[in-house]
Amino acid sequence: MAKRSLRASEEGIRRAKRAFSLKGWTQEYLSAQVGLHTRQPIWRFFTGRPVDRHVFIEICFNLDLDPEDIATEPAAEETTKEIAVDVDALVARARSQHAEKIQNQCGTLRLLDIARPVELDDLYVDVNILEETSNQIWLDMSDIENLGHREFERIGQKRERQPALQALEDYTKLFVLGKPGAGKTTFLQFIAVQCNLGHFKPNQVPIFIRLKDFAEEARDTEKFDFLNYVYQEFGDYGISQPDVETILSQGRGLILLDGLDEVQEADHEETIKQLRKFSSKFFKNQIVITCRIAASQYRFQGFTEVEIADFSQPQIEKFVQKWFAALARNASPTEEDRAAQFIEKLNLPENQPIRELVSIPLLLSLTCLGFQAKGDFPTKRSELYKQGLQLLLSRWDEARGIKRDDIYRNLSLSEKIELLAQVASIMFTKGNYFFEASKVQQLIEDCLSNVDQRKTPSLGSNQQLDGNAVLKSIEAQHGILIERARGIYSFSHLTFQEYLTAKKIVSTANSASLEQLVEHVAERRWQEVFLLVAEMLPNTGDFLQLMKQRVDAIAAADEQLQQLLTWIDQKTSMADCSYHQTAIRAFYFTLTLPPDLPIASDLALAMAADSQLVADPSSELGLDLALNYALAVVRTVNATLFFNRYDSLLLALDFNHFPQLEPALKVSLQTLTEQLPDRSEDREALEAWWQTHGQSWTEQLTQIVLDHRTLGHQWQFTPPQKERLKQYYDANQLLLACLDKSSQLEAETRDRLKETILRPIAKG
Repeated sequence: MAKRSLRASEEGIRRAKRAFSLKGWTQEYLSAQVGLHTRQPIWRFFTGRPVDRHVFIEICFNLDLDPEDIATEPAAEETTKEIAVDVDALVARARSQHAEKIQNQCGTLRLLDIARPVELDDLYVDVNILEETSNQIWLDMSDIENLGHREFERIGQKRERQPALQALEDYTKLFVLGKPGAGKTTFLQFIAVQCNLGHFKPNQVPIFIRLKDFAEEARDTEKFDFLNYVYQEFGDYGISQPDVETILSQGRGLILLDGLDEVQEADHEETIKQLRKFSSKFFKNQIVITCRIAASQYRFQGFTEVEIADFSQPQIEKFVQKWFAALARNASPTEEDRAAQFIEKLNLPENQPIRELVSIPLLLSLTCLGFQAKGDFPTKRSELYKQGLQLLLSRWDEARGIKRDDIYRNLSLSEKIELLAQVASIMFTKGNYFFEASKVQQLIEDCLSNVDQRKTPSLGSNQQLDGNAVLKSIEAQHGILIERARGIYSFSHLTFQEYLTAKKIVSTANSASLEQLVEHVAERRWQEVFLLVAEMLPNTGDFLQLMKQRVDAIAAADEQLQQLLTWIDQKTSMADCSYHQTAIRAFYFTLTLPPDLPIASDLALAMAADSQLVADPSSELGLDLALNYALAVVRTVNATLFFNRYDSLLLALDFNHFPQLEPALKVSLQTLTEQLPDRSEDREALEAWWQTHGQSWTEQLTQIVLDHRTLGHQWQFTPPQKERLKQYYDANQLLLACLDKSSQLEAETRDRLKETILRPIAKG
C-alpha cells in the first residue's frame, strides 16, 4: 500500500528549489497552481516535511520534476512524531505571541458608571449552567397557573445546575444562552484568560472574537470571510496564516465567539453561514458561542445548548464581597464592613424584591453601586427598579455601542415602559404571573393601537405591528418578558411586574382607580404594589385615607373584634409607657390573640410603629408579657403533664425580677404559688393533685391577672374570625408601611392616620 504522505530528500529539496527559482514564482503562486488555499504545504515541501502524496506529486509536476526523483518516503511513526512535535512547538509559540492581546481583550471588565476598568479576577464569580434551557421545557398552563406568589421561580429552580467549567470539559461545542446581563461575556473572558495563563486547556490557543466586531468589519469591507478574520487576529503578532491553519486543522484552538445576538439583523444570515462553515471545516477545535436566550433561533450542528443560571445566594454574597473589595478601596467603613452591611440588609424580609432582582449580575452590580454611595438601599425602592428597567431597555446596549434591530424602535423609552406597564397591570390584576404567548401578544397589539396618533406618521404604523414580533423583540433585546416554557411567558422578575403595575396605577390615578386598588389591601400579593404606589404618588393623602377606610371595614362588621379593639384601646390608655400609642396597641393586639394564630405574640407591627419598643422587665409591657406567658403555660398543663412541667410552671410564676410589680399583685401570686404541692412528691401524687385542683387553681390565676392587669381574656374566635384577624393585622401593617413610604405626605396627616391604627371604629 502506498504511503499517505511523501517528503523530499535533501537532494530533492535542492533540485526543487533550483527549479522553483528558475520559474520565478512565489510560494503563493505555486500554491494556487497546485489548487491549494494556503501556502503551508509548499512551505512544508521545501523544508523536507511530510506532505500529502497527491499534493507532493502536483508540486513536482508544476516544477517539471519527477516525483520519484525528489521523494523519500518517511516512516509512519516518524511522520506522526514529527507532526506532533511541530504542532506543540507551534502552539507554544502562538500562545506566547498572542498572550498579550488576549490579556488586553479579556483581562479587565468595564462596569457601567464606573470610571476605571476592573481586573477580571477581582470580580469574577464562577457561574453555573442549566443543561435544560427554558425553550426546551414543555408545560401546559394548567401545570403552572396556580403557582403562588412565593412559587414564582419554581420552574427555574427545578432545573439542574452544574459548574459552567464542567460543561466545557463535557462538550467540545457549546452554545451558551442567557438573559441580558447574566454574565455571558464575562464567562467567555474568564475562559480566555484561564487558558492564556495555562490553568485551563493549556495545550490550546485561545481565540476571543466579538461577533459584532467581525460583522461590522465584514460589512465595511464587503467581504464576509470569518477564517480570514481569524488569520488577521494573529497576523499582527507574527503568526502566519499557514501556522494558524495548522493549529486549527489539528484542533488546537479554543474558539470563543461572543454575542451572536449583537450582530445586526442585516448581517445575521451571512454571519451564521460563516460560523457554520468554519465549525464544519475545523470541527476538531473547541468552540463556544454566546447569545441572548431569546435570540437563539439559529442552530449549529453538533453544538449543545446550555443556559447561564441566575446567581444563587452564595454566588451573590461572593460577588458582593469581591465588588466592594475591588471598588470600595480606601473607603470608610472598610470594604469588608460595607459588603457585610449589604448582605445583612439584603437578607432582611422587606428586601425580598431586591433579592430577586440581584440574581442577575448586571443588576447586582448596579445595586452595589448605589449602596456604596449611600450605605443603604434606596429609600424609594421604586428608584432602583426604575434604574434597572432603564438599564435593560436602553443604557446597557448604549454603553457598549450596540444598536438593536427593535421592531418597535419608533417607541420612545417612556412609551416602551408604558407598553410593559399595560401588560403587567392587566396580568397582575387577574392574578397571572405566567401567561400564554397569544394573550400577551394581543395585549401588546391593543396597547400599540392606542398610541397617540398625533405623533409622527411613522409611529402610527405601530398599529400594524405583529404582537408576536414585538414580544420576541422585547424578549431578545431586553429580557424583561421571557419564555419560561414553550409558549408560556412571564416577566423576568416578579419585582418588575409589581413595579410596572404600580407605575400604571400611578399614571392613571383617580378616585375610581385608587378605590379599586384598596380593595386588595388584605391580599399579601398586592403588598409590594401598595408600597410602590405610596412611594410614587405625588399626593398620597386621599390614597392613604381610602386605605384606612378599607382596613377599618375588615373589622367593622365583627362585634367581637370591635370588643377586642375596645379592650386594647383601654389597656393602652392605662399603660405608663413612653412608646407610641399605636405601638402599644399593636403589642397588646398580638399578645392577647389565641396562640394558634400565626401572628400571636408577633411584634413586627409594634416595632414598625415605634422602633424603640422593647418589652423589658422594667416596663409594664415586660410584666404583661411575662404574665401572659405564665397563663399560656398553665393553660396547656393537664394531670398527665403536670409532673414534667412543674419546674417550667414555677419558673413562669417567678416575678421577683420585676421591680414595678405592685405589692397586692405580688402577694396574690405568691399566695397562689404556695398552694402548689411539694415538688418532692411522686408522680402519682402530683397528677392526682392537678386532677383535683388544677382547674380551680388556673381560674384563680386568670382572675388575679384580670383583676390587677385586665389581662387574660380568653377570646373565642371562629376560624373565619381568625382569618379576619390575620387580614386586619396584615392590612394595618401595610398601612403603616405606606405611611412611612409617603415622603410627600404632610406630617400632621401622617400622625393623624398613624394614631388611628388598631382603634375601634367608634374612636377611629
